[in-house]
Amino acid sequence: MNRRLAYAATGIAAVLLPLTGVQVATAAEASPLVVDLYYDASDAPDYQAEATQAAANWNGAVHNVHLDAGGAATILIHEVTGGGSYTQTDGHGRGDIYIDTQQVAEGNDPTRILAHEIGHNLGLPDHYTGPCSELMSGHGPGISCKNAIPDARERAQVDENFANGFASVNDGVRVYR
Repeated sequence: MNRRLAYAATGIAAVLLPLTGVQVATAAEASPLVVDLYYDASDAPDYQAEATQAAANWNGAVHNVHLDAGGAATILIHEVTGGGSYTQTDGHGRGDIYIDTQQVAEGNDPTRILAHEIGHNLGLPDHYTGPCSELMSGHGPGISCKNAIPDARERAQVDENFANGFASVNDGVRVYR
């Protein structure tokens, strides 16, 4: 008898709730899990504004990840001279980004560099043969390319990478140069 009452109550609620204006979200309609990642650019004093802009570009593009300065930073940004810009990362929100002042002096856009390197920390690989519209094409399109915003495919991949939260990745640290 209790089972019949439960079914009846569920049926009545399904009919009456919409009439009251109350909205009930199903699991499929629920908001995605948002992973908060923190970065620290204090070791890149000449590129504070660019780091902020690169993070803002990602925040405006993806749904499952949000980047903020400070906090318990898992992404550390360093300024170096020589050796090229690169990232050491687990590909899931933890890593070290190195921005090369010489590359910037040569004409490479620092916001693009930082957004590209953050992309590695969000699990994206290099695609140097891609067009300027692909952020992960990096320096491939040349110094005239200033695009620092991920394309639709890159956005979708990052959202997929973080769909289950900030889970540890056990495949080791990778270096992207």
